[in-house]
Amino acid sequence: MIEENVEMQQAVKVYKALGEPTRLKIALLLTEERNLCCSDIGSKLESVAGSTLSHHLKQLTDCGLLSLRKDGTYIYYSVNREMAEKYAPYLLA
Repeated sequence: MIEENVEMQQAVKVYKALGEPTRLKIALLLTEERNLCCSDIGSKLESVAGSTLSHHLKQLTDCGLLSLRKDGTYIYYSVNREMAEKYAPYLLA
C-alpha cells in the first residue's frame, strides 16, 4: 500500500508539471530533440523569458520527467523516457 501511495504521489507531480501548457511544449520538444540547453529551448519556444524557462525546467526535472547532464557551464536536458513511458506515454506517441 505504501508503494502504491508513492506511485500515486509521483503521478500527481508529473501531471501537475505537464498541466501547464509551456511545460507540456517543453516536454514535447525534448522528446523530438534530445540534449538541448536552456538557450536552445528558449530560442525554439521564442515567447518564454529566460527566468520563466528556468522555472519550468526545474519543475519538469524535479518531478523526474526530465534528466539533465552538465557539461562545463551548460546544462543539457532530455526526457527521461522511463518516466514518460510510465506516466505520460502521450509524449512519446
